[in-house]
Amino acid sequence: MAEHRTLAVNRRARYDYEILDTLEAGIVLLGTEIKAMREGRGNISGAFVKPEDGEMWLVNAHVAQYSAGGIDNHDPTRRRKLLLHRQQLVRLTRQVEERGLTIVPLKLYIKRHRAKLELGLARGRKRHDKRRAIIDRERENEARAAIRRR
Repeated sequence: MAEHRTLAVNRRARYDYEILDTLEAGIVLLGTEIKAMREGRGNISGAFVKPEDGEMWLVNAHVAQYSAGGIDNHDPTRRRKLLLHRQQLVRLTRQVEERGLTIVPLKLYIKRHRAKLELGLARGRKRHDKRRAIIDRERENEARAAIRRR
C-alpha cells in the first residue's frame, strides 16, 4: 500500500459503532480546502456520510479556512461529495436503506497527493455493548501484560 499521511482520526466512531466493513473514498475539494488539509486543519469527529440521489456526501466535517486564502476562502462545514465506484455506491446505499446500517468516516488522510477518507459500514452499539467492548479490551491488555512479565 502506498504511503499516506494521516490528518484526522475519528476515534469515537470505533467506540460508538461496530465496524463491519471499511473502504476508501476520494473527496471532492476546493483549492483552499486541500491546502488547509495539508496544513493539518481537517476534523471529522461528529461527521457522517449520507447517501442522496445516487451520490454520497460527507456532512458536518470541518476543514478550517486556509491561512492565506483571503476573500476566496471556503465554507468550513460545507457538504463534500465523495468519490466511489458505482457498485460501491449501490451496495452501500442498499445496506443503509435495507439493513439500517450507518456509514461513518474513520480516518482522513492524504495518499499520493490526494485527500482520501476511510469509511466504515457500521452498526450502532448499545450502552451494554460499549461496556462489553471496554471489558474485553481491558482483559486482552491484562493478558498481554501477564505474558510479557513471564
